[in-house]
Amino acid sequence: MAKSKKPSVFDPECSARDALELIASKWAILILTALADGPMRNGALLRKVGGVSQKMLTQTLRDLECNGLVARKTLQSVPPHVEYRLTPLGKSLGAALGGLDRWAERNFPRLDAARAQHLARRGSGARRGGRSQSTPTEACSRQHIALME
Repeated sequence: MAKSKKPSVFDPECSARDALELIASKWAILILTALADGPMRNGALLRKVGGVSQKMLTQTLRDLECNGLVARKTLQSVPPHVEYRLTPLGKSLGAALGGLDRWAERNFPRLDAARAQHLARRGSGARRGGRSQSTPTEACSRQHIALME
């Protein structure tokens, strides 16, 4: 009898990588964390997850539903409404993501400071009207790519 290998995210054939890809999106993390508080309708999610477009919210909810993390329920009302909630599998992921959210909230000033120091050492990116034309992370990435060329 062949002994099966233990799953490892470092194995390129392991489908756990698909799970990581699914939940690694900022929108998936924010939506799953928002739904941890209980079922929500589309409009409430759109308001809670600031900055997400309707298109991206819909696409992310579909991906999460397809993968068994979110359940969609059509409410029998006039007009009909749709409600989203975490499945038991989605709830099992919620604690880990909530911790990640809290970490980001606690540490973003340190990340911002480190990024600013890095950009200052390398020379800042293009600026217009005192504001960066892209996010600080994008500016860091562009500088690293330019150095590698």
